[in-house]
Amino acid sequence: MPEVEVARRSFAERIAGAHVLAVRLGAPLRWPLGCEATGLAGRRVGATTRRGKYLWLPLTDDGPARPDSAGGLLMHLGMSGSLAFTDAHALSAPGKHDHFDLITTRGVLRLTDPRRFGAVVWSPGLDAPPAATLLSRLGAEPFDDALTPALFHAALHARRSAVKTALLAGDIVVGAGNIYACEALFAAGIDPRARCNKLSRPRAEGLLASVRGVLARALELGGSSLRDFRDAHGTDGAYQLEARVYGRAGEPCGRCGTALRRIVQGQRATFFCPGCQKR
Repeated sequence: MPEVEVARRSFAERIAGAHVLAVRLGAPLRWPLGCEATGLAGRRVGATTRRGKYLWLPLTDDGPARPDSAGGLLMHLGMSGSLAFTDAHALSAPGKHDHFDLITTRGVLRLTDPRRFGAVVWSPGLDAPPAATLLSRLGAEPFDDALTPALFHAALHARRSAVKTALLAGDIVVGAGNIYACEALFAAGIDPRARCNKLSRPRAEGLLASVRGVLARALELGGSSLRDFRDAHGTDGAYQLEARVYGRAGEPCGRCGTALRRIVQGQRATFFCPGCQKR
């Protein structure tokens, strides 16, 4: 989530109010666009918002044929995607991994995705398919006041899975990707293999506070850049430089000195301290 929110902040104000001139499609992404690309020309870009790891670009049509016709593009960066927003005259020719260009009167928003797990999909609205279907699977936003410690504990208590797996699933709370889940569990002193239904309410409350603290710090630092992520200005994130356990297997824990460990959970690497993270 931090990377997606950083990307949104880096172009949202600049593109708001622009009119679409054209759309260029490259190699197919995870799902088809879902409309004729030429039909987006002339639409006006509204305020870009984020839900989980999705970005919503509302596009309205003020033309006489379809006045105030609503709709928009739902974008997902996948595992390796990044967005760049560039003045048209400074834009380079599309490369092998540049799969989508939204060409507007204020610049070009380009999606680059080497693995092509990302997506750009047209939807008539956030409350209509396919957007509504995709977003319905998402849990609460981490900083939503409606996500109380009691609700978070209750949602965890209903599961028997490992707590790290539950955080990555994203249907209780969104935003805690692999790096941030590892770091939040370390901050809360909870073993990633601990069963959700075994966590006491105080420990669950501490975990929620740690998730929020880790994500807030990641936003301050522009997210994490391990391989592909850049914001729309081309700037790297810096959170990975502060990670206390992620990617540090074999190093001494900064709290207790125990050698940090790496295990695999659900085909994802998990880093933790066996000394100060308890089940």
